Amino acid sequence: MYGDPATIRKILTESGDTWAVVGLSSNEGRAAYGVAAVLQRYGKRVVPVHPKAETVHGEQGYASLADIPFPVDVVDVFVNSDLAGAVADEAVAAGAKGVWFQLGVVDEAAYERTREAGLDMVMDRCPAIEIPRLG
Repeated sequence: MYGDPATIRKILTESGDTWAVVGLSSNEGRAAYGVAAVLQRYGKRVVPVHPKAETVHGEQGYASLADIPFPVDVVDVFVNSDLAGAVADEAVAAGAKGVWFQLGVVDEAAYERTREAGLDMVMDRCPAIEIPRLG
């Protein structure tokens, strides 16, 4: 339900190429770092969102979604489930088209709110796994 193939395909191919990756820092040992690199290889612009606002993979980082001075198409969320709902709400406020909660990140209430706001949403999936499956 939270990762139906049609929604996954739509977010990856139709929602746009600017992805804010919340939780992305320069720590190469974190999953967000590797997933962001895969997104870039597939033509996505990756915008790091992390309190440190570090530049990662050549892209300027921002401390929050609200600090990004240009439109973001998809918000990819690498924070724990307790914090993810607030990020989904920020994505709605920022005008994103889609929200993607990474593997292990689930918030059913946030899913409902985000869908009701008109955004596509996937939870508990990884775009780095799903993109190659598109063929």
